[in-house]
Amino acid sequence: MSHFNYIDLFGFLAALLTTIAFLPQLYKTWKTKSADDVSLIMLILFITGLICWIIYGLKIHSIPILIANIFTFLFNFSILILKVTYKENKE
Repeated sequence: MSHFNYIDLFGFLAALLTTIAFLPQLYKTWKTKSADDVSLIMLILFITGLICWIIYGLKIHSIPILIANIFTFLFNFSILILKVTYKENKE
């Protein structure tokens, strides 16, 4: 088993903070049934970047990078799905 590196604490803290930062937006989108204020292009670019981070995290075997980006991907993909769903319901 590998020795725990204390610098990983900063990685886990960064993972926690950057991941939970999207929870208020996800909650607001779900609660108001609207994502009009969220840019579709931004979501697509951000999700693409998260996929790249996940691949990078896998390649360098970084648990903090993987955890942060997998959860952030799930939250943002959920926002994207809600945005598309609510837009279709308006039409």
